[in-house]
Amino acid sequence: MSTKPPAGTVRWLNPDEERAWRAFLRVMVTVQSGTAHDLAAVGLSPPDYEVLSTLSERPDHTSTLGEQADKMGWSRSRLSRHATRMEARGLLRRAPDPTDGRGCLLALTDQGLEVLDNAAPAHVASVRHHFIDRLTADDLIAIEQIARRLEGPQPADGPPEPRPST
Repeated sequence: MSTKPPAGTVRWLNPDEERAWRAFLRVMVTVQSGTAHDLAAVGLSPPDYEVLSTLSERPDHTSTLGEQADKMGWSRSRLSRHATRMEARGLLRRAPDPTDGRGCLLALTDQGLEVLDNAAPAHVASVRHHFIDRLTADDLIAIEQIARRLEGPQPADGPPEPRPST
C-alpha cells in the first residue's frame, strides 16, 4: 500500500508542524549519536547492545532470529549478518531452531553476558546524561504518552483529520 497521496492532495506542514518535526529529528539524532559514542567507548554498537540486552532478558538467554529481528525492526538477513559478526567476537552463538528448520536460535554466551554486565553501567550513565537527567518528570510522562500514540496502529483510512490552527 502506497503512502503517497493522490496528486494535488498533499497536506504540507504548517510552520508549527515543521518546527515540531525538525525538533523531533534533532532530538533523535542528538540522543542516538551521544549514546552511540558512549557505547563505542566500551567496544559496542547500539545494535550490539540491543541484541545482548534483549537476549539477557530471555529465558535461557536465547531467542529465535525471527523474534529478535522483529523486536529490533530489522530484516532477518540484516540481523543474521550482524549476528555472524557478534558470533565471531564470541558474544553469542547460533544453534538450529528445533521448531523451524530454516531458522536459528541466538544464544548469549558467557563472554557476551560479561561484556553486557561491564557495558551496562556506562550505557545507563549515558542514557541519563543524554536524555533522562535533562528532562522533568512531566516531560518523561509526555514522551511516554506520545510514544504510545505513535506506536499504535494507524487507521486504515489514512492519516488523522487536520487539527484546527491555533
